[in-house]
Amino acid sequence: MIDSSYSRNRKMHRPMADINMTSMIDVMMVLLIIFMIATPLMSVGIPVDLPETQAPAITDESEPLTLSIDKDGKIYVQEREVSMNEIVPLLQSITKNNPNPRIFIRGHQSQSYGNVMRVMGNITAAGFTHVALIAEVPE
Repeated sequence: MIDSSYSRNRKMHRPMADINMTSMIDVMMVLLIIFMIATPLMSVGIPVDLPETQAPAITDESEPLTLSIDKDGKIYVQEREVSMNEIVPLLQSITKNNPNPRIFIRGHQSQSYGNVMRVMGNITAAGFTHVALIAEVPE
């Protein structure tokens, strides 16, 4: 014999077929905010104190290669430390599909002009023509 109260409770309390979207939307909004804050912090890996200039900012959509020279004179391509002799072969291997890549050189302001120009000279002598120096705009 089937308990009538059991079958009656089962009919009244059916499983909910709706998905509660509120908590999922909350989590997605929090993740969006976290990524919006964290993304600009990940764009520059080598701390370099840039000199100031009055020149206008470059506006171009393509992502440039960044070469940094820190205060100790160490050279980095993107975030990888390289020697002076390794710069050109590494840039050539990175840009094999792009005939005219943009290369930005970020030199620490305590570095001598000659050291920055030696790096820039090696890059332009290898055939890279779109090489630019990066500086900060004074406030």
